[in-house]
Amino acid sequence: MKKLGFFSAFVIPLLVIAGSYAGGWWNFSSLVFVFILVPLIDYQLGLDTANVPNEQKEIVGEEFYYRFITYIWVYVQFGFLVWAVYRIASGSLTSLHEWTGFTVGCALVTGGIGITVAHELGHKKSRLERFYSKALLMTVCYMHFFIEHNRGHHVSVATPQDPATARKNQNFYSFWLQSVISGFAHAWKLEAESLQRKGRSLLGPANQMIWFTLLPLLFCGMLMAMLWLVTGNVHWEVPAFFFIQSVLAFSLLELVNYIEHYGIVRRQTPPGQYERVNPRHSWNASHLVSNFFLFQLQRHSDHHYRAIKRYQILDHFDESPQLPFGYPTMILAALVPPVWFGVIDSRLEAWEKARA
Repeated sequence: MKKLGFFSAFVIPLLVIAGSYAGGWWNFSSLVFVFILVPLIDYQLGLDTANVPNEQKEIVGEEFYYRFITYIWVYVQFGFLVWAVYRIASGSLTSLHEWTGFTVGCALVTGGIGITVAHELGHKKSRLERFYSKALLMTVCYMHFFIEHNRGHHVSVATPQDPATARKNQNFYSFWLQSVISGFAHAWKLEAESLQRKGRSLLGPANQMIWFTLLPLLFCGMLMAMLWLVTGNVHWEVPAFFFIQSVLAFSLLELVNYIEHYGIVRRQTPPGQYERVNPRHSWNASHLVSNFFLFQLQRHSDHHYRAIKRYQILDHFDESPQLPFGYPTMILAALVPPVWFGVIDSRLEAWEKARA
């Protein structure tokens, strides 16, 4: 039954589609499901702290079934986006609240689940999986994440040098600017250093950041061209939808970054160098249902400890700092800074005291 649970992510695009055809306020059904029903079910079913036994990890980790789910998601997301832009172009959304519910629901698909899958695939050595990761990130205009996350964030996480680690007492909106702007700039820096080591030109075709900047624009243009061929009209609402859902999608990612690393700092040993990343350096949440939807991303402590591990064999660690709720609830809290600080700061202070 647990193996089937990872297919639950596919419920969200189905809810967006059903809500769109039902019309009106039904366009918000995916949001109600993610931010109300999932937390309630999480609360009822509680935590899942069981780990795959060590003697079975290699077998379970190589089982194709789990990779198959992520591969299928790639094609589902691209099909979903083609349907979404056609839905936009058809004029079916006639009011502001329908547009809002539909666009945010689409961002839950492309950002809430899509970027999670891209994150999982982007850590693997397989060329196919890394290609799928980049393709998914292209659909949300955040391809630089592939460089910054793997070569930047995982190296400097829980240090002042990491733009994706929120500082203590920093609210989400300040963090968003820090992570989005500095993360993009740092990805350029990392790529420039890589090209210099290889003796390649910064302005040449070997620069991934040039492609990562252009490809989402070309993809959006392709969607517009496709609709022009089908309908005979140019639909300027399509790029508006595409870029708005992209911003909402990567903002969901940054909300997740915020709650995963808020206030955590590694010790310096000696000054200027930091202790090795261990399971105490990320917030953890082993809530059963939300972990199904997020491919166990909430077991983030183990992910940073051993980034190459596949999602199905990530471990729960009791010694990791624990979030009181799963990501959906914590995301809502992060959007209201006084609520966030009230919920998390006492836990952060307990972690700091234990570390001292």
